[in-house]
Amino acid sequence: MRVIVCVKQIPDPEIASSLFKVDEAARKVIPVPGLPMVISPFDEQAVEAALRIKDKADADAVTITILTLGPESALTILKGALSMGADEGVHLCDAALEGADSYATAVALTHAIRKIGDHDLILTGRQAADWDAGVVGCGIAELLDIPAVTLAKDVQVDGPVVRVERVAGDGVEVVKAPLPAVVTVAHELGQPRKASLRETMRTAQKPVAVWSAADLGLAAGQVGEAGSRRTRERLYAPVSDIFCEFIEGETPQQQAAALAHRLHEDGLV
Repeated sequence: MRVIVCVKQIPDPEIASSLFKVDEAARKVIPVPGLPMVISPFDEQAVEAALRIKDKADADAVTITILTLGPESALTILKGALSMGADEGVHLCDAALEGADSYATAVALTHAIRKIGDHDLILTGRQAADWDAGVVGCGIAELLDIPAVTLAKDVQVDGPVVRVERVAGDGVEVVKAPLPAVVTVAHELGQPRKASLRETMRTAQKPVAVWSAADLGLAAGQVGEAGSRRTRERLYAPVSDIFCEFIEGETPQQQAAALAHRLHEDGLV
């Protein structure tokens, strides 16, 4: 059984938002020098979901492949997933792949999954913790024409079927789907494990393939910014102006009446 986990490198979410700058003319975020990059937390939980599946099966019967798209620095998060216990990695690293929107990202990842070969389950985070779009996983399922189950808090494989306990608005629900399938994992799965010393030492021996767009059979115009379908009309840092007004009144009743009058003037009540 092969489980493929898609992971993404993002700026550390713990970094203060005030450090980020926006080039409104170019409609791009200006990179912050020295900004630490980490694996998207939801993707890390997807890795944990794969490892739990492997824990419950014969270890030799399950192969976990980590797939990431990003610059050379993304190799760090790939190695981190391997040190958690994954078996092998694939790094899509090519300037032609940069600047991709969700669609172009899904296209590149789908071609990589096909190149990897036989697979039973594809796991992703529920969304990337930078842009929070949450559509790449479902996009992969659409392009591969296989089922997709979102917002998983528990993933179990039972023969040819995946059983997913997913987060619903008023509780949880259980969904079963035939394999192969895509499952996006939510933070309700629980805390991912830390890298063990044993697996960290073994990471250097674990195979990592590096593929370009050409290796995937993709032309430059099909991927990256050139292959994107998103049209970004504006990107800006919102300005928050706070105005505080004290409502006068000698008694609480007078203050309440004055507040009601003020709200009525502004058309709020």
